Amino acid sequence: MQVRIGVQYVPKELVIETTLSADEVQRALADALAAENGVLALKDERGGRVVVPAARVGYLEIGEEDRRTVGFGGM
Repeated sequence: MQVRIGVQYVPKELVIETTLSADEVQRALADALAAENGVLALKDERGGRVVVPAARVGYLEIGEEDRRTVGFGGM
């Protein structure tokens, strides 16, 4: 699933592909915002990690979960 993170004072948004569900991403943001000096840390599909101070998150856009099909689609 694709997650876009808008960071305050940064003109370009961060875009990552993650294997986390939408609920897991939302919960990670809520936990980071609840903690004093919390950070939002998300793992991408390749095993990398994106870490953003929670206080600087302007917005979080969670895309639809990938529903990949195998074979040929309806013709």
